[in-house]
Amino acid sequence: MTTSREIRLISRPTGMPAPENFELATVDVPEPGAGEVLVRNLWMTVDPYMRGRMNDVKSYVPPFRLGEAMEGGAVGRVEASNDPAFQQGDLVLSMKGWREAFVAPGGQLEKLDTQGLPPQAFLGVAGMPGLTAYVGLLRIAALKEGDVVFVSGAAGAVGSVVCQIAKAKGHKVVGSAGGAEKVAFLKEIGVDHAVDYKAEPNLAKAVLAGAPDGIDVYFDNVGGEHLEAALTAARFKARFAICGMISQYNATEPPAGPRNLALMIGKNIRMEGFIVSFNADMKADFVRDLSQWVSEGKVTWRETVKEGIEQAPDAFLGLFSGENLGKMLVKLA
Repeated sequence: MTTSREIRLISRPTGMPAPENFELATVDVPEPGAGEVLVRNLWMTVDPYMRGRMNDVKSYVPPFRLGEAMEGGAVGRVEASNDPAFQQGDLVLSMKGWREAFVAPGGQLEKLDTQGLPPQAFLGVAGMPGLTAYVGLLRIAALKEGDVVFVSGAAGAVGSVVCQIAKAKGHKVVGSAGGAEKVAFLKEIGVDHAVDYKAEPNLAKAVLAGAPDGIDVYFDNVGGEHLEAALTAARFKARFAICGMISQYNATEPPAGPRNLALMIGKNIRMEGFIVSFNADMKADFVRDLSQWVSEGKVTWRETVKEGIEQAPDAFLGLFSGENLGKMLVKLA
């Protein structure tokens, strides 16, 4: 009998989640039945969107159930299979993160061809975060020749890929991140003007210092003050791709709206939110383009890694204090 440790949500957080909202449990994993596969996870991801699933509210995905293992992206290795599509030793992608091992029908797994990349890259630059960047910049913001691009959360898993795609396509990029280490990373990946928002008393002024004529595209991962700065800096008919608003995810009261939202009217700004899973038709183009950019050295990535399933809650909480440079991951084996 295989045993596995897993992280469960045992209470719904109010405001910032805390360690006491989680528990570490040990369970027995049964042998795989007909059409089922036993997988031992190697890597799992933690992502900001998971905070929304901790609330008992209706959304585009159901909330996490209390007392059960949480869910999220993971890369694992097949240990036993009763599905002819999978063989022992195959690498697979699943949404069965937050646990060390599991049994699932083969239909819930995707065989992973790493194409020479590290397996964990498919939880980051080559996975959901990378595709999010690609969809948001090229489809939602409709990037076009000559655009100046502003990215918040620019040193994170999504934001850093947005910056590099824009640079690969020949655009000027302004990126905002918190702290000297992250600003240095933005410069390494070619960002034209890197802003340390923690050191700037006037964020809009700091953005305009790098884009004196204004911005055409804003890729929002943060919301709040960053959205206000983007509205101030926006040019006529700017396009905003609203990917996330991590500054507001733990709010206990409704946050104040952007004080300058009325600028949308005179500037004819188009602002659109999006969820990457509704844009899966772009995946083939993303894989093709990313492969070329990586081979040409135009896209690189960083990872922040915690080790062991017991570290998964701390890794998740670290997203909200800016601990991650690039993709936050948990190594499980």
